[in-house]
Amino acid sequence: MPDRTLLLRWAADTWRSFEAMTDPDTGLPTDSIAVSLDPDTRSGYTSPTDIGGLLWCTVAARDLGLVDAEQAHDRLARLLTTLAGMEVHEQSGMFFNWYDDRTGALLHRMPDSGHRIEQFLSSVDNGWLAAGLMVVAAAEPRLGEAARAVLDPMHFGVFHDPTAGPDGPGGRLTGGFWAEDPGQETRRASFVDGLAEVLHTRHHYDLLDSEPRIASYVGIAHGQIPPEHYAALDAPIRHYRGRDVVATFGGSMFEALMPTIFVPEAAWAPDTWGVNEARTVALQREYALDEKGYGYWGFSPSACPGEGYSVFGVPPIATETHAYPSELDGEVVVTPHASAMALMVEPEAAADNLARLERDLGAYGPGGFIDAVDTRTGRHAGRHLSLDQSMVLGALANVLADDCLRRWFATPDVEAVLRPVVASRRMPLT
Repeated sequence: MPDRTLLLRWAADTWRSFEAMTDPDTGLPTDSIAVSLDPDTRSGYTSPTDIGGLLWCTVAARDLGLVDAEQAHDRLARLLTTLAGMEVHEQSGMFFNWYDDRTGALLHRMPDSGHRIEQFLSSVDNGWLAAGLMVVAAAEPRLGEAARAVLDPMHFGVFHDPTAGPDGPGGRLTGGFWAEDPGQETRRASFVDGLAEVLHTRHHYDLLDSEPRIASYVGIAHGQIPPEHYAALDAPIRHYRGRDVVATFGGSMFEALMPTIFVPEAAWAPDTWGVNEARTVALQREYALDEKGYGYWGFSPSACPGEGYSVFGVPPIATETHAYPSELDGEVVVTPHASAMALMVEPEAAADNLARLERDLGAYGPGGFIDAVDTRTGRHAGRHLSLDQSMVLGALANVLADDCLRRWFATPDVEAVLRPVVASRRMPLT
């Protein structure tokens, strides 16, 4: 186990970034903030994923003793009150992609660019929000009714296309749907009896080892998606450095490990998920240190040094080998949230990598780890991203507080449904 005092310091500083990102009136988190934590640098918008992240991180902060129980309750109550009044897709209960973090109002143009927003409802984003609501409902019984009042109308069957994928039961999740014609190719369909047709994405999520499985887990746990869906997802194998691994789309840590903050896949399926998660982390590390000689490791979508946002991964363990590079314009972009999640798998190696990112590259500020750093020049991203900070604190909480978020999410009722589904899933690993 890495030094507990060090991990607690990282957790406390990460929580400080959430305190700075949270609007005091609505309780909503902003999507990002400058490393200085100046409230004037809040992005002005938030998403279902951002909100879900603040929900589970508030519980995590309480369980770590970073905020007392009454303060956590009050923060959560304020946020749930705001959520209850926000505009949603009425029939499905799903949340739109972007809201004003100061008012909770649905945004029609992005505050920073002025670009018009096509009103989209994402399967993955709503999955993360639902995960946060499930954590709160279990962890704070006084707010269980309020959390369920937001969660219960969310029907994940709206995303489940039973006709997609191979023949037989299973189906696939669409990327989401639009509330109005987006001016691009769509598919008009309804997958739930009694729900009107909506304009779905033409693409589906096919891969097992990818972040959309959080939406699959939530939908299966609530009886809205059939378990056969999980069994039918693709698990393509890549052979790298003498080992088989189930590939993600881009070879990134976020795709592989973020769902494990909530679902103890390795414990429920040690011979499949347990093996695969260990190999994923090991191959990320070996790719960076042994094959490329970068000196540091941890690749996942993140902010870019300087400005902007991009996707990063390890191509040899990706299905699309050119989709998520490890280098961009000559920079090797490592993001600390990737190593933070690896603490749940390889705690000593991950803690060492994080400590060196802080000590050697200065990728640290008052709000914890800076979102990304170029390992060649030490140039940093200038912001904290709410999503990425929620992965950092969520993973730290599991390591420090006996898998607290996994326990709050995977209650006995949820485990009774999900564990057999996860345990029975085969992976062709050798």
